[in-house]
Amino acid sequence: MAAPVTPLNPKSFLCVAAHPDDMEFGAAGTVAKFVAGGAKGYYLILTDASKGTADRTIEPKQLTALRQEEQRAAAGILGLEKVFFGDYEDGALEVTQDVKRDIVRAIREVKPEVVITMDPSFIYSAEYGFINHPDHRAAGQATLDAVYPLARDHLSFPELLKEGLEPHKTATVLLTNFEKHGFLVDITDHMETKLKALGAHASQLP
Repeated sequence: MAAPVTPLNPKSFLCVAAHPDDMEFGAAGTVAKFVAGGAKGYYLILTDASKGTADRTIEPKQLTALRQEEQRAAAGILGLEKVFFGDYEDGALEVTQDVKRDIVRAIREVKPEVVITMDPSFIYSAEYGFINHPDHRAAGQATLDAVYPLARDHLSFPELLKEGLEPHKTATVLLTNFEKHGFLVDITDHMETKLKALGAHASQLP
């Protein structure tokens, strides 16, 4: 049975991913639709994206700069307000308190109605023949932990309170998963925007 098409029109949302292009593959159509409906959207990219290339002539710092530039270009196409970049090593992201703190900081700053991240339970796909990147799983789990209970509780990360970042309760969490779908957004009118945003990631789509 197909997932129901569920209306959701947030005023603000935050997407948390491991790498540039993760959200373009997973949710850019939904992102474009939310923005078109008047929502303010933000991205948080956790890693430095310094490993994902077959080009042996490029240095890690060059790749980081290139992929951040591509992500900003994609964000511009989608109409996002801002992209936050973390600097955790690509391929080595773990579910740590430091990672959770950075996500909580973004949540408390943006105060999103909706958080979109990656489903940490999606480990591999036998049907499509690929293993889900461990950074994707770590990003999803850390984000879920950040949404509940850490962003909500004022006693979690009290240093953030000292920065003036008050607790925030996120009403809705959406998880990207290439096999299991319990929620569907009709992006027919926004597919072209999604594809343009994907196209901004030229280093990943030769």
